[in-house]
Amino acid sequence: MVTEADWKHWAVRDITPYVTRVLEWFGPERCVFGSDWPVCLVAASYAHVIDACGQAIGDLPIADRERIFGGNAVELYRLPVPAAAERRS
Repeated sequence: MVTEADWKHWAVRDITPYVTRVLEWFGPERCVFGSDWPVCLVAASYAHVIDACGQAIGDLPIADRERIFGGNAVELYRLPVPAAAERRS
């Protein structure tokens, strides 16, 4: 969404109404974070986009935040998730 705002002067408050509406319409169980990388780089760094989305989704419970930032994509795309012990190796 940052590429749809004023590239040099956007703020989280500019995207929050859209994020709020999407969450109202679809719920966190049907939303997936997307950065629009590398296109987003004209308006913000990848880290800035992640941070802005985290702020825009507000005070959602951690389980909903985890779904938006990865869990829904894992389920949707049927991605393999290594066991906890494998991830630490």
